[in-house]
Amino acid sequence: MTDDFKQLIGRIAPVDPALRAPGQARLDSLTKPQGSLGRLEELALKMYMASGGAAPQADPARIYTVAGDHGVCAEGVSAFPVEVTRQMVLNFLAGGAGINVLAGTVGAELFVVNAGVAGDLFEPHPQLIQKRIGQGTANIAQGPAMSEADCERALLLGVELADRAQADGVRTLLTGDMGIGNTTPSTALYCAYLGLPPEQITGPGAGLGKEGVRRKIAVIERALAANAEVVAGGDPFAVLAALGGYEIATLAGLVLGAAKNRQMILVDGFISTAAYAAAWKICPHVAEYAVLSHASAELGHKSAVAGMGLSPLLDLGFRLGEGTGAACALFLLRSAADIFNKMATFAEAGVSEGE
Repeated sequence: MTDDFKQLIGRIAPVDPALRAPGQARLDSLTKPQGSLGRLEELALKMYMASGGAAPQADPARIYTVAGDHGVCAEGVSAFPVEVTRQMVLNFLAGGAGINVLAGTVGAELFVVNAGVAGDLFEPHPQLIQKRIGQGTANIAQGPAMSEADCERALLLGVELADRAQADGVRTLLTGDMGIGNTTPSTALYCAYLGLPPEQITGPGAGLGKEGVRRKIAVIERALAANAEVVAGGDPFAVLAALGGYEIATLAGLVLGAAKNRQMILVDGFISTAAYAAAWKICPHVAEYAVLSHASAELGHKSAVAGMGLSPLLDLGFRLGEGTGAACALFLLRSAADIFNKMATFAEAGVSEGE
């Protein structure tokens, strides 16, 4: 990690703890029993503190669905061929994917980011951002996924995306991913960061059978062994370079950039949470700006989430990725902001308070 990047990380400030009392006082003054709106109140307070004491706002919101390929696919860790990453990017740009539908449903802007898709560059498109770091990562079962220089480039791409959104007035960022085989590096990152055993948290991804899952576990064990020195060293940046992916590192940078800018960031499912784990390990202050949108149905997500002390907002059985769970959770951030800003207080409504 270069000194310039370290300085950037140093610009991520924790929220002011002195804001908790006035924020909580506002919530307690509203016409309801204290705490009766549960996690909406927790969200509202988090948004208030993240904004520096300004009225919490969820909108405008923007989704970045970041795509990249993975050399570990050569080990047979996915039920789908690597060409599907490219095909799905084209599907996103044509408006035909789940994230396109849900982005439209919730009224969030969607951009697709080519951070590491193999093959030729895509034709220009208004919703496409092409900042490719490389044509897919190397095989983590044989060594590091990428150089530390390329890992930093991917992280800086994520920061750039957050800064671009901030310049456009975006208040909430949503993470999304696309990359055939990317549950394998994500699982390896959980193992490295949280000390979880591969056999406990390795799932079928996009549809592997039992034999495929056993093979995937063995590949992750080989990846951890091939990069054992880096994992043992405990440097979260070096671990991300060794075991991650271009889209995962870019999403980690997006989390870091959002925290730097005091934007809220809604983290999607299994892969996005692995990116969050990397960002959190690099700079723990990101936790004060990030919200885990939903519990992925992918095996291992529950253990990883528990290992970071997180509590997802929704549990809908999703395991698609793309940012779909984050899109659904955006309604809850809007609801929390509206409760804080628009609900009457006891004094305003002339309602007697309880003892």
